Amino acid sequence: MNFRKILFGLVFGLLALMLVASLVSLIDTNRGIVRMLDFVREPMIYLAVLLGVVAIFAVAGRRIIAAGLAVLVIGINLWRIWPYTVFAPTQVPLPDDVDGMSCASVLAFNVLQPNDRYDETAALIERVDPDILLLMETNETWLAKLEPQLSAYPHRVDMPLDNKYGMAFATRLPVEKARMVANTSADTPTLYATLQMEDGARFEVIGLHPRPPLPGESTAKRDANIARAGRETPDSLPNVLAIGDFNDVPWSRTTQNFVHEGGYLDPRAGRGSFATFPADYVFVGWPLDQIFIKEGVRVESFEIGEDVGSDHLPLIARVCVDPASGGS
Repeated sequence: MNFRKILFGLVFGLLALMLVASLVSLIDTNRGIVRMLDFVREPMIYLAVLLGVVAIFAVAGRRIIAAGLAVLVIGINLWRIWPYTVFAPTQVPLPDDVDGMSCASVLAFNVLQPNDRYDETAALIERVDPDILLLMETNETWLAKLEPQLSAYPHRVDMPLDNKYGMAFATRLPVEKARMVANTSADTPTLYATLQMEDGARFEVIGLHPRPPLPGESTAKRDANIARAGRETPDSLPNVLAIGDFNDVPWSRTTQNFVHEGGYLDPRAGRGSFATFPADYVFVGWPLDQIFIKEGVRVESFEIGEDVGSDHLPLIARVCVDPASGGS
């Protein structure tokens, strides 16, 4: 068997496997192993492009077959992630027109519980100096290490846990109410807070960190609870900011149900996926950390921060609230 035949067999086999995975990913099911395929749509596109190029230039005779498989893999996955490419229309102006609005800086970050580079996260908080801070995977050790930074905030809600689903919330904005509830699944708290801007404009903040889909498990309960978390805010205000590590990608059925049922918009749509995980290989990673807004909440700026030791990258934004939007 010559080299070209071996190369064709390898290219064809990989593309065929990817095509099967792409087709299976379209099945409307709550099986975790199928839902996990949403996570690798972008990497599959990149790999299919690479294999397609190899097939065209290095595989003689059957290159059309291999190239055709590559096109199918690219097409199926690109169709699903299309809203998060730079070719799709945007949902949110960036920067938006925020004249006359009060604004606040936001930092949402999964610190990675076993991560011991505490000083780098502390420096990140000091550098960004957010008005709204949401930290995930925080246990008692993390809270103790970040106490100098967290103690600077007049309002805090902490739920330290050792199961990698602890959460800490802090803000310097006026707080009407703030609490964490376990409404996504046991021991995975969700934050609900009603805040005010300086001009009195009211808005709600939802902080989410649900469990990821896993092989052998159903996502039905998880999906329903995530959708409900965004739909049934405690004060039912029209202005809402939803942030956190959703352990999900924005084009999945779970997150799309959250968006559609809650009426949210995504500042990343039409601008790229803004991958945040894994931090070391984010160029082939996926966007697990989300930011969504609705009604009178505007986005003045949005970025993904630098690697500070976690397996996630921090999400940094500046949001504003229109006082005439019905939330005052």
